[in-house]
Amino acid sequence: MTEPTTVSDRTHGASGARIAAELRDAILAGHYSPGSRIRQEDLAEAYGASRLPVRDALRMLEAEGLVTLVANTGAWVAKLNPAECEELYQVRERLEPFLLSLNVPLLQEERIDELGLLAMAMEHTGDVEEFLQLDREFHLSSYAVAETTMLQEMTVRLWNRTQPYRRVYTRMFRAEGDHSVHYEHHLIVAALHRRDAEGAERLLAGHICRTRLELARHPEVFDLV
Repeated sequence: MTEPTTVSDRTHGASGARIAAELRDAILAGHYSPGSRIRQEDLAEAYGASRLPVRDALRMLEAEGLVTLVANTGAWVAKLNPAECEELYQVRERLEPFLLSLNVPLLQEERIDELGLLAMAMEHTGDVEEFLQLDREFHLSSYAVAETTMLQEMTVRLWNRTQPYRRVYTRMFRAEGDHSVHYEHHLIVAALHRRDAEGAERLLAGHICRTRLELARHPEVFDLV
C-alpha cells in the first residue's frame, strides 16, 4: 500500500524543484564549472533550506546529466570528455534536424521574422554570454511549436549538457574571426521562410556538425572549461 503524501513531503518537493531550477541556471550560466564540487551544506545555507530538499535537487540534476553524485562522498558538476561530447553532438545532429522539420510547416511568419531578428542580434553582439542566450532562444524557439512526447525535452537536456563547451568554443570562433555560424543562422531562416523542411534539416545538421568537428579539432577546450 502506498503511503499518503504529506504536506511536509509536498513542501520538500517544491523546495527541491526550486533549488534544482536555480542551480541549473547557475550551472548553465557558468557560475559552476564542470568538475567543480557542490557542497550540500553550502546550498542549504544559500537557499535557506534543509538538507532534504537539497538532496532532492541534486538527484533531479543528476537525472538530467548535469550533476554527478558519488555515494558517501559528495556531488560535482558533471564533466564531459571529448568522446562523450562527440557522442552527444552526433545525437544532436540527428535529433534536432528532425525536430526542426516537424516545426517548419507550423511556424508562423511572425515567429520566423523573430528568428531573423535573433540571427541579426547574434551577429552584432560582442558579448559571449548574450550570444549564447540569443543562440539558445533562436534554436529552441524554432523547435517549440510541434507537440512531441519526448523530443523537445531530450533536446533541451542535450543543450544543457554541452553548454560549458559551447561557451568556450564560442569564445574561440570569435577570437579567430569566424563568421560561418552567422551565415548558417541566416540560411536556416531563409529555408524556414520558403517552408523548405529538407533544406532546413540539411543546414541545421551541418551547423551542428561543424561545431562537433571544431571541438574535436580543439581538444584543449576540455581543459579550459
